[in-house]
Amino acid sequence: MRHLIILSVAVLCSSCAQLPPAAVADAPPRQAQAVVFDIDGTLTPAVSTIFEAREDAAKAVRLFADKGYTIIYLSTRVSWFSANIPGWLKDNGFPAGSLHVAQTDEDRKHPEAYKTRMLKDFMAHGWRVRFAYGDSDTDFSAYAAAGIPPDRVFALLRRYEANCQRGEWKVCLKGWTEHLDFVTRSVPSALPN
Repeated sequence: MRHLIILSVAVLCSSCAQLPPAAVADAPPRQAQAVVFDIDGTLTPAVSTIFEAREDAAKAVRLFADKGYTIIYLSTRVSWFSANIPGWLKDNGFPAGSLHVAQTDEDRKHPEAYKTRMLKDFMAHGWRVRFAYGDSDTDFSAYAAAGIPPDRVFALLRRYEANCQRGEWKVCLKGWTEHLDFVTRSVPSALPN
């Protein structure tokens, strides 16, 4: 029992550090297309299930990466759990991407403003955000405020909820498996010719 307690404390303390802020890189001139993904509730089944990945979420994100899109991960997860995000993404098979996590309590209290600011920063650096995925009304508001057309925004239904949250989006997805065919067949390549 004592070993279990020590192990639990070690695991919890390893996630106490906050991820440092990440700079937004300039877009390369010939490959400046990106896709943005919220993490909690979008790549996970619900906001509170931060250690579980949705079925086929990594496969869907990888399809975008394989088509040449830069992957942008945006999160307002509380700081003491944010340090786990890079390892969680890797352990669950998600492709590398540009990871940005809210750095202040103010940003975590106002996720719409934080995500809007980050997306506008990407756009100011030459990125063209072609698709956006989220699970909350604040995600959808941020995507709209950043100028992402609603027909390129997709909502993910949270576990145990009957409807996707309100906002401007094309379709409410029950999960990623049903979306794989769309990404495979309907999303154009972003690779330079």
